[in-house]
Amino acid sequence: MRNEGIGSWPLRRARLSPDKVALTFGGRTTTYRELDDRVTRLAHGLSGLGVGSGDRVALLSANHPGYLEALFAAGLLGATFVPLNARLTAAEIEYALRDCGASVLIHSAATGDIATGAAHAVDLRGRVVLDGPDDHGAPGYEKLLAASAASRIDEPVGHADPCFIMYTSGTTGRPKGVVLTHGNIVFAVMNAVIDLDLHSDEIALVCAPLFHTAALDMVALPTLLKGGNVLIEPGFDAGRVLEVLEHDRVTYAFTVPTMLDQMTAHDRWPGTDLSGVRRILVGAAPVPPRTLRTYTERGVKMCQGYGLTEAGPGTLVLTPDNAERKLGTAGVPHFFTDVRIVDADGRDVAPGERGEIQISGPNVMRRYWNNPQATADAFADGRWFRSGDVGTADADGFVTIVDRLKDMIISGGENIYPAEVEAAILEMPGVTSCAVFGVPDRKWGETGCAAITLTPGTDIDHERLADFLTPRLAKYKIPKSILVLDEIPRNATGKIRKDILRSRYPQGDTRMPAGGADD
Repeated sequence: MRNEGIGSWPLRRARLSPDKVALTFGGRTTTYRELDDRVTRLAHGLSGLGVGSGDRVALLSANHPGYLEALFAAGLLGATFVPLNARLTAAEIEYALRDCGASVLIHSAATGDIATGAAHAVDLRGRVVLDGPDDHGAPGYEKLLAASAASRIDEPVGHADPCFIMYTSGTTGRPKGVVLTHGNIVFAVMNAVIDLDLHSDEIALVCAPLFHTAALDMVALPTLLKGGNVLIEPGFDAGRVLEVLEHDRVTYAFTVPTMLDQMTAHDRWPGTDLSGVRRILVGAAPVPPRTLRTYTERGVKMCQGYGLTEAGPGTLVLTPDNAERKLGTAGVPHFFTDVRIVDADGRDVAPGERGEIQISGPNVMRRYWNNPQATADAFADGRWFRSGDVGTADADGFVTIVDRLKDMIISGGENIYPAEVEAAILEMPGVTSCAVFGVPDRKWGETGCAAITLTPGTDIDHERLADFLTPRLAKYKIPKSILVLDEIPRNATGKIRKDILRSRYPQGDTRMPAGGADD
């Protein structure tokens, strides 16, 4: 084959295990032979819509096998796949389509209004309706496949060619398009296969969004590379996921901390049989020790991970054999990845000292799409990607994520890392979630405000929170204001949107007793 990219994977896997189940969705299964056929037909169908080497194919939908089929089909043509966040507004979708210069948009019927408007605004060559009939000239996905040829396509595609463009969440300014090459994806996937010890008989659950790299590069693609079965859920529902874990004997899944907490709070949790689960990878946000303990006590092997879209995303991993003795750390660098922790001058810090986490390796992106200035700013010494996260490494090289540099609170000259405060608050009975962010203070510059959600029937006041935290934290770290909310704003991967909290509550709320950095 001339195609060395991941678009060739369905054929390569079909040669080895054609009759094994590759995908399960909505009660229907697709074998590797069938996947190869569908991907080939989709590639021909996209070609008929004018897609060729170097073009961009976008997709807008909840989780669906079309994500993987379109990714592989674009790869067969030498085109670039652009998965779009299904929670974005019409204006945000229009921006991404225009920025990447997409040729064709594949979209679900549920996103039809947004997709149609955005497609007209940016003058796309065509649309395809993923899960519905023809729509104003846009063919239905299954109809397109049925009408397309099944003859082999073998375009020359190399590891340096772009595989997909994934837009960052854009919590500060416009989203940036992260360009990950076929080579980046190969090494990102191999990191997962090697370090998580994935098997060819995996039944891997995808319930996190496939428009983010964790579900795609850490679960779906590694499982398909090994010849396992990717079980796709349209989205996350705690009760449904617990049912699937037990009924389908799921062996591997990726979750974020808020998903884990919702499952343990569900009525099904005590009686669910989790004996088939070999490992659960958890990441995308700091994982409270309370959450990890809840699962390890049920015999579930937890792999904590840390990464970024720009690293494809795997950067650090804590495997089950180290989970107990290094609980709370994010682990060590993945096999093909290097990590360093440096001070403001770019010098390596000593074990236990805080610094910025920087990343290098063949899984790390080389550029942002059409944004050379952002690309240059993102790298130190032209090699090390600047994560913007603060971490420490112990003497064994295990890294603990302290917080985002931009979320750090400086109160009276003292640095306060919200993740540390949040972990302490989450130990308090009745607290279900927490986000600590900085608010202006005339005396101290800024102080912490804690946004908290509670279990029904639970109450909290300033005095009780302060009393609970006093033995656990230095006094200057204890939030000086508190918000009790019904829900804490998050993005699609479960990351807390502190920018929204800062915007909605610029002064915090009910003030706690005065105090600051010198208390």
